[in-house]
Amino acid sequence: MTLPRSLKWIAGALLAPIMLVALFIAVFGWNLLRAPVERIALEKTGRVLAIGGDIEVEFGWPLPRIHAGATTFANPAWAREKQMVAADAVEVVIDLPQLLRGGIVIPELRLKRPLIFLEQGADGRKNWLLDRKQQDEKARIHVGRLVLDQGVLGYDDAGRNTHIRAELSTSDTRPAGKELTFTAHGQYKGQPLTARGTGGPVLGLRDTTLPYRLSTDFSLGNTSVKADGSITNLLKPAAMDLRVALRGESLAQLYPLLGITFPESRAFVSEGRVVRGKQLWRYEKFTGRIGDSDIAGTFQIDSAGKRRVMKGELVSNLLYFSDLRTLMGARVGNPQDARLAQRAVAPTTPTHARLLPDIPLKNERWHRGDAEVTLRAKTFRRAKGLPLENLVTHLSLRDAELTFDPLDFGLAGGHIKGVIKLDGRGNPILTHAQVRASKLQLAKLFPSVKLPKHSIGQIDGEFDLAGSGNSVARMLASSSGKVGLVVARGEISQLMMEKIGLHLWETLQLNVTGDKLVKLHCGVADFAVKDGVMHANALIFDTEVTTLIGTGNIDLGQEKLDVTLNQKTKNTSLFSMRSPIHIRGSFARPEVEVDKARLTARTLGAIALGMVNPVLALIPLVDTGTGKDSDCAQLVRDARALP
Repeated sequence: MTLPRSLKWIAGALLAPIMLVALFIAVFGWNLLRAPVERIALEKTGRVLAIGGDIEVEFGWPLPRIHAGATTFANPAWAREKQMVAADAVEVVIDLPQLLRGGIVIPELRLKRPLIFLEQGADGRKNWLLDRKQQDEKARIHVGRLVLDQGVLGYDDAGRNTHIRAELSTSDTRPAGKELTFTAHGQYKGQPLTARGTGGPVLGLRDTTLPYRLSTDFSLGNTSVKADGSITNLLKPAAMDLRVALRGESLAQLYPLLGITFPESRAFVSEGRVVRGKQLWRYEKFTGRIGDSDIAGTFQIDSAGKRRVMKGELVSNLLYFSDLRTLMGARVGNPQDARLAQRAVAPTTPTHARLLPDIPLKNERWHRGDAEVTLRAKTFRRAKGLPLENLVTHLSLRDAELTFDPLDFGLAGGHIKGVIKLDGRGNPILTHAQVRASKLQLAKLFPSVKLPKHSIGQIDGEFDLAGSGNSVARMLASSSGKVGLVVARGEISQLMMEKIGLHLWETLQLNVTGDKLVKLHCGVADFAVKDGVMHANALIFDTEVTTLIGTGNIDLGQEKLDVTLNQKTKNTSLFSMRSPIHIRGSFARPEVEVDKARLTARTLGAIALGMVNPVLALIPLVDTGTGKDSDCAQLVRDARALP
């Protein structure tokens, strides 16, 4: 079939320009594109693009490949470095359909000995955005895969106090081909950073299908990380599968790295598997230690919603109480933090050793995410052997409100269960603690006190306190509410009670014959708490030989004791130095002493009578006692009636 003459003329008219352009390029080369491309770049971005060497094009639809010699692209005037990109040679693949639609998409970019400096200014400007003000997020070049043989890559972010320089090189040491080796140094979010590692020669910057092999060892501040595995899409990871080993001085120092709020802790080590997919990543089957305590489990971060949510299941076989106190805000050994906390808690009080955790909790980060974490600890250990075991607690953080519900653990053969709420939406933190103790065994509760093994006595109690403050110490110092303890009937060491009653003769006898058990009728401690001061409404401990009645206050803010115990002997006792016992001093250094004035008066009375008749000297030292068991309920009523 022969085309009409008119159609031939039309086809020739359309093809002639294309043929002329092809002929022109064949004669003069692709270098003619240099000037128009550089001019367009300057007009659009206000920055100089300089293309060196001969330009070569391997044409193919829709992805032609372009080769050029030494090339530079300038930074805007505000940037620290003069050039954003400089390379000895460039090979770039262009997506023509995207270019015709006004977008710049580069599926692959190869640079020889490049210098690349990316920078974000304090005002939010980014040098990789190509509009004249560097603020239009749409005005950027999208790079899929980046191939670097060797060079320098830098990143600066003034707003986040981040400045990093990395040196890159390639080698043929791996049987499968070239390997990228890198080292980096600088600072990230104000923390010193050093890193080294290896990876594949092709960086999958935006490749959402091919994993990029990576092995790295880096340190950020006092935290070191080793990772080996793969990452898909390096700029914004879409998938991740890494074996990770972590080591650091405190879990709180992980925040710049992970963006997750952890409490202050002792030094830690951990090893596990990090798996990420889309908006969920997990730290799976990890093991490690925090201080002297072992820890294992799995936790995950879900960023699909408006707020990130952390969920975790943690288990510890042996949890040291000192490590738990640190997580609650106790000092971790930093002298400066200790001095600041000391002044914050007691600015006008002379410095003395303090027991209550007083490092401020960092609630300013609580609003950045939510958490649901369960912790189970089988065994506790502390220096003085406080018998804690089988901790189960669930931590819930929602909208800056932190709740431990339940807080459940075994203590001294009994049980402690409660709910603690911390409202961190304002400053200071508002707190409310409701705790109930049941069936605590007296002998097990004080393991450091030499009680007979068969001493028995069951303690029940209830605590209901509300306060405010940004540390445990400040919360207790401002707390109000009530504290109550009740000891049920049982038996207790007679030797201990005779010593407390200052019965010298009975104490001597029991030291010779051996200790015995006497009946414990009841014990009651009823405190009203206001503004951090515990006032004893009733403080009673009644046995068949002695009744102790206490009065006084306990100052939680100053950590001071001011309690007096008065003895009432029930049986006649020779050589009794009965005198009020004062318990004073600080929580850390309590001082127990008898009332010296009362004791001196009894002694002088004995001496005076002895001068009349030696037998009469014994009268002031004899405590006749009541000889009757006490009515515990009446004792409590009498104690509450005391001023």
